[in-house]
Amino acid sequence: MKIYKIFLIISIFLLSFSNAHAYIGPGMGVGAIIGVVSILALIILTIFAIIYYPLKIWLKKIIKNKKNNKNNTEN
Repeated sequence: MKIYKIFLIISIFLLSFSNAHAYIGPGMGVGAIIGVVSILALIILTIFAIIYYPLKIWLKKIIKNKKNNKNNTEN
């Protein structure tokens, strides 16, 4: 029963307000765009780092093994 009262209070609170019709200036708009772009760039760079660095280590091991095999076959 308690959850119904909380739901009712929240519903009344959310439905009782109208639009604010507030003005967002150009500085705030550019700031919001930069914020969204920076968050997207952060996500993309994180995914790139998670994929790139283990791949880089793996490729270095393969190149090192090829050089060692080449040196061993020449001797």
